[in-house]
Amino acid sequence: MKTKDLVYIALFAGIIAVLGIFPPINVGVLGVPITLQSMGPMLAGAVLGARRGGLAVLIFLALVALGMPLLSGGRGGLGVFMGPSGGFLLGFFPAAVVVGALIDCPKASKSFGSILAGCVIGGVLLVYISGIFWLVASTDMDINKATVSVTPYIFGDFLKALAAAGITMVMRRVYPEMAKA
Repeated sequence: MKTKDLVYIALFAGIIAVLGIFPPINVGVLGVPITLQSMGPMLAGAVLGARRGGLAVLIFLALVALGMPLLSGGRGGLGVFMGPSGGFLLGFFPAAVVVGALIDCPKASKSFGSILAGCVIGGVLLVYISGIFWLVASTDMDINKATVSVTPYIFGDFLKALAAAGITMVMRRVYPEMAKA
């Protein structure tokens, strides 16, 4: 791996951490806050690709697991992975990998629409699946209740996917070398 790749990976791990500066918005009794950090894996995967984007997310999650208060609201440590939002956090890594793989697929058009689709499929749908299954496993909710409980988040996550797709279009135009693996 080239030094340039390591710098990009570290940069995006830092970007995901910086997105945690924005205060969380707590919704209902679910215990899973609305944060900007869920946009981080979309950006990492879309801009850096599957491998480097996934590594950026892994570094971020490792730092959180080690106790660094990088999550929105100053949270960190292994305990956050055991709570209700743990499944969403665990979905960050596959989200970045899938977003990057979908966008960098040789048949993908690299248009705004295809980047948005990659962000929605990998960065929203996959994270929701992981989060819902974790809610079922870690609480007394059944699958239907867990699925309904995440509906307040859908609109905001779609807006984050739109923003991530727009930022990716700009980043790939201004820094085309960043998208090259």
